[in-house]
Amino acid sequence: MNTYNTFTVYDDISGDVLESAENQLKALESLWSVTDEQSEIYAINHGGGQSITVSDRTAELLRFSLEMAKRTDGNLDITTYPLLTAWGFTTDNKQVPTDEQIAALMQYVGYDKIFLSENTVTLLPGMEIDLGAVAKGYACDLVAENLQANGVTSAIVSLGGNIRVIGSKPDGSDWKISVEHPENRNSLGLLSLSDVSVVTSGAYERYFEDESGKRYGHILDPSTGKPAQSGLASVTVVGKESKVCDALATAFFVMGLPAAEEYFREYGDIDFLLLTENGEIYLTNGLKDKFTLSEAYKNMVVNVIGQ
Repeated sequence: MNTYNTFTVYDDISGDVLESAENQLKALESLWSVTDEQSEIYAINHGGGQSITVSDRTAELLRFSLEMAKRTDGNLDITTYPLLTAWGFTTDNKQVPTDEQIAALMQYVGYDKIFLSENTVTLLPGMEIDLGAVAKGYACDLVAENLQANGVTSAIVSLGGNIRVIGSKPDGSDWKISVEHPENRNSLGLLSLSDVSVVTSGAYERYFEDESGKRYGHILDPSTGKPAQSGLASVTVVGKESKVCDALATAFFVMGLPAAEEYFREYGDIDFLLLTENGEIYLTNGLKDKFTLSEAYKNMVVNVIGQ
């Protein structure tokens, strides 16, 4: 999954349970890795336009990705991998591609160009997909289900920026989950939550700067082929399903505040906390009493969004 992953369980269970969860995560990685030549995603990307048959798990994740792409008006799009490569985010050769290079690659971008029929996937020649915006969240849900099926009632599953808390702390109180300040890399504040998923997204961990000091983040806007510029510094989404939170954290970062508000008012199945580039916080009313600013940021403006 290209990140550090930890499972912390506060129940008296055998080591086999954790080993099972670890093996499950490795199995999912082997299906969805974009670089593993044995993975199903690699087979799809190198199929040369041929139809590829995939496992139920992969078909399910692809179907979910396409549903979320449609629901977010294409702001989540799993077909931007050729562009990520052009920008050097999949290699060590970070660079700013020319407008001509970007325009040439945009013909391969568009979730609506993916043909998925049951377990058969077909891409246009030249297209490549990357499930980085959804795979960790989906895996987080599956690992949590595995642990709960084996008797775990209190635990934290952390896959990079994807956190799934199972139940509450052993003493019955809420978990305290820190929201990182993207620039200062300290705690912006704490969320007090139980039995939910929390996913944070932003361009502050993977980016590069050009000679003039301009920063380019790895989250691309599928409509332009360039790094998203929505005025947001970070996005934290809270909800029951980590896969939904993962998808929306990326989509909201591309969409920006007004569209994220619109999504919330239409669907209302999640809560979010958005930090703008000008240093204001916008959070939905479900988090109003669950978020506490750190002492260093106690004077920040917090705006509450209601339905």
